[in-house]
Amino acid sequence: MNNANTPTANPRPARLAVAISGNGTLLQALMDACAAKILDAEIALVLSTNHHAYGLTRARNAGIATVVVPKNDFPDAVACAQARHEALVAAKPDLIVLAGFLGMLGPQTVAAFPRRVINTHPALLPAFGGKGMFGRHVHEAVIASGAKQTGCTVHLVDEHYDNGEILAQAAISVLPGDTPEILAARLSPVESALLVKTVGQILNLQISKSPNV
Repeated sequence: MNNANTPTANPRPARLAVAISGNGTLLQALMDACAAKILDAEIALVLSTNHHAYGLTRARNAGIATVVVPKNDFPDAVACAQARHEALVAAKPDLIVLAGFLGMLGPQTVAAFPRRVINTHPALLPAFGGKGMFGRHVHEAVIASGAKQTGCTVHLVDEHYDNGEILAQAAISVLPGDTPEILAARLSPVESALLVKTVGQILNLQISKSPNV
């Protein structure tokens, strides 16, 4: 028997748009979580800055729509941001996830999806963030600093690099003898797990607030 306290089923999976630039390890974690029903979601679009990103192969093999918008194809950053914005809007995502995305979305995208654009960063922000701080550069800086801990951060996206509200973090130790490659390999599964968990929490909150999500 149904009553007023019985939760109603979500009418459809949430739609994710995932923006990448490279291998797509984080994308794969989201794909796996969707396939395993860990996330009540589907990936509606993979947006890439790079035609050669292996993440595009992952997406296409799974039948996910892809769009590639490299900055060098446009006369300026404004035109590139507009093209990315149009691709994302057309996908009608409930949440946009920047997962190894080496670029910025324009202010029109941030404004069109308030609190619905997130980024994952391979450091404990606000440390080791900002323009040029991605991938190996982050891990090199962490090791050079002598830090005893590093980690990953999922945060809301605003109009500045690695600057939005922090939603979740996870830490690991920096060990003697760590190289950027070793540190990246040890952090990778931690970052994937944190991203999947945080996306799930965001979607659950949205679903509880709106039956249309």
